[in-house]
Amino acid sequence: MTPQKSVRDYIRTIVDFPHEGIFFRDVTTLFADPRGFRLCVDQLLHPYAGQRIDKVVGLEARGFILGGAVAHQLGTGFVPIRKKGKLPHTTISQDYKLEYGEAIVEIHDDAIQPGETVLVVDDLLATGGTAEAGIKLIERLGGQIVGCAFVVDLPDLGGRDRLTQLGMEVHALCAFEGL
Repeated sequence: MTPQKSVRDYIRTIVDFPHEGIFFRDVTTLFADPRGFRLCVDQLLHPYAGQRIDKVVGLEARGFILGGAVAHQLGTGFVPIRKKGKLPHTTISQDYKLEYGEAIVEIHDDAIQPGETVLVVDDLLATGGTAEAGIKLIERLGGQIVGCAFVVDLPDLGGRDRLTQLGMEVHALCAFEGL
């Protein structure tokens, strides 16, 4: 009998991308495999099944793929948090620091109503900067975050600790040591 594959088994590692010394965790191979993708979505939403979730928020860009699928399975709405200038209606924005500079993300100002419960979804948790910016946007709109779900955690970069210090419940399907 063939052992069942885990989500981690579907993720390709690319050495020295985008820079020397970096091990890029490529989830596109996970998305491309129907069994792997279903396993991933099922495991992302499993801890939240049965909870009231009004919206799933996906962080740009792979979080859109995952968040949309999770929202569909939960029978709830999906909200994207995008890079500055990509949303067509009135937005609020949040800046955050990257390893190499700063960036800004935005959400429509009417995407989440006060008191709505929200699940944040993305593919990768590294430093936690993008997720923290998304959390701040959701909270500014009055959303109540029930958790943050990721496919991959890179614990050496401190993102989980950062989000936990903000009072967030963090769920990750697998972890990879190193950068």
